[in-house]
Amino acid sequence: MSGDVGRDQRIARAVATVGYVGLLRPAPGTWGSLAALPLGWLAMQGGPLVFTVLTALILPLGYWATAAATRGQADHDPSEIVIDEVLGQWIALLPLVWGAANAGVAVERLWPGWIAALLLFRLFDIWKPGPVGWMDRRTDAWGVMLDDAIAGGMAAICVAALAALAHL
Repeated sequence: MSGDVGRDQRIARAVATVGYVGLLRPAPGTWGSLAALPLGWLAMQGGPLVFTVLTALILPLGYWATAAATRGQADHDPSEIVIDEVLGQWIALLPLVWGAANAGVAVERLWPGWIAALLLFRLFDIWKPGPVGWMDRRTDAWGVMLDDAIAGGMAAICVAALAALAHL
């Protein structure tokens, strides 16, 4: 039984750190966001619905991995946990995958949106305005995941608004 616990802990750590990307320094959150881009592009190859479902599945997976990886630790949100950055970054990318599908173009053709999604998500994740900060102040795995989900949602709204302005 103890072997299973050790194995589960190792799997949780690998998931929480996104294959140990979260161990990169400096700025592990930025490394996690950058890693989310090629992973997101791969997931987008299944189309916008598949990408949306996979994005939604990151929340319970990330919650489990974060809760397991931090069990018994004083720090509920260590910097090496970056699965939350993948969730937030993918949420910020949602307007791109749906916009590309609606326009009938490859999602990589919307490269200015990729840059905007990355920069805006990082801005909201670091700045933590309003509800992002409220969630960040939670001291559990839900707070770890939900502050980035909200930051990603704020970035997605801005990405969609920028796209609308660009196409006036």
